[in-house]
Amino acid sequence: MTTKLGGLEGVIVGDTAISTVGKEGVGLTYRGYTIEDLARHASFEEVAYLLLYGRLPTADELHGYQKKLSQQRALPAALKTVLELMPATAHPMDVLRTGCSFLGTLEPESAQNLPRDVANRLLACIPSMLLYWYHFHQTGIRIETDSFEESIAGYFLSLLYQQKPLEEFRRAFDVSLVLYAEHEYNASTFAARVTTSTESDFYSAIVSGIGTLRGPLHGGANEAAMDLIQQFKTPEEAEKKVREMLAQKVKIMGFGHRVYKISDPRSDIIKIWSKKLSKTAKDGYLYAVSEAIEHVMRQEKKLFPNLDFYSATTYHFCSIPTYLFTPIFVLARITGWSAHILEQRANNRLIRPEANYVGPDERSFPPLESRGNASSSA
Repeated sequence: MTTKLGGLEGVIVGDTAISTVGKEGVGLTYRGYTIEDLARHASFEEVAYLLLYGRLPTADELHGYQKKLSQQRALPAALKTVLELMPATAHPMDVLRTGCSFLGTLEPESAQNLPRDVANRLLACIPSMLLYWYHFHQTGIRIETDSFEESIAGYFLSLLYQQKPLEEFRRAFDVSLVLYAEHEYNASTFAARVTTSTESDFYSAIVSGIGTLRGPLHGGANEAAMDLIQQFKTPEEAEKKVREMLAQKVKIMGFGHRVYKISDPRSDIIKIWSKKLSKTAKDGYLYAVSEAIEHVMRQEKKLFPNLDFYSATTYHFCSIPTYLFTPIFVLARITGWSAHILEQRANNRLIRPEANYVGPDERSFPPLESRGNASSSA
């Protein structure tokens, strides 16, 4: 019997030991550890190690891993040239897609450059790629991508600001990376696994993930949420306008989830950071605006905020440009994609689902001269 469900909703397409998402409508774990514990106690590097190597590192292993990543941040000269040639008007996700693909031609997967080596290299240099292009076109400088910053969160913010970030910003950003690191068979991860199942190379699978994440129904919701929130100066204005938008059937991004039915456990965590950072932000009122929007969405649509909604104001309060929000998602999700690529390869079978045909029944092929002179849109 053929199961017909739009978007494969509810269809189990494979086994994974990497994460659980939304069991009984709530909850998220990475290899058995709850997202609450990881966000409270672990650094992003610990989570990356957990996802890529299957266990938490010891103190010595963590120190060695952080050092290893920090030594792989530099960009090849040829890649810098490509980043400079990309226009300032390019979408940052296109920059990462192209940069990742080009790096694959310079440092291809091989017996000397193993899959986990590629994963760690990309984890280390994706921030370098993004911010080298950003600064070259926005500030006119060719930034140095070597850094002694131990954490990826600290490294990213240091490159962005060109100075050491506030510890509160670094920690908030680090937590956000933990929350975005992995999410089971989401659209971009599934795309990466499909590519992997053809026995394609590691870079191609990652590029598949980046291309899929670029879409506003997946990775771009945090940018759309920020665009909405910034329209309002007061909670009252936000509440009134959002009700009007709902009445006009306008889609409000950053709410609800395909898998979570009760709440997104990541949202409560990042909301705490949004509130904390709002207290010292010059436009901290945007947190109250966000809460007003959340109230309306719960009341009118029975929808809860997902991770993207309060991530938007968290990043904004850290002075991160809105159009870099989705590329940050890439920086974090490289870990989850890589873990799934490795898992797919370990027990691979080509992913090839079937379709339910809804076209015409079989028919006779008519001779050309019998088809008349009707205009064609071809």
